[in-house]
Amino acid sequence: MKYVVGFGRFWWDFIVGEDWKIAAGVAAVLAIGALLVSSTDLSDTAVALLAGAGILAVVTASIVGGALSANRGR
Repeated sequence: MKYVVGFGRFWWDFIVGEDWKIAAGVAAVLAIGALLVSSTDLSDTAVALLAGAGILAVVTASIVGGALSANRGR
């Protein structure tokens, strides 16, 4: 059982890491992308580009938000 727990902890640390907000944002963007693929007539390439832009926006927002909150603490 300890191997299963260790395996789960590894993947939690690998995927979530130190900022759960990035992991949640990326998961949300990927879920929206999956919905777009299955329910619209958009091409797979267009959805992939939109998902990539969404992931880039999530990461950028997290970095900017962290920088702004660090500057408020000064």
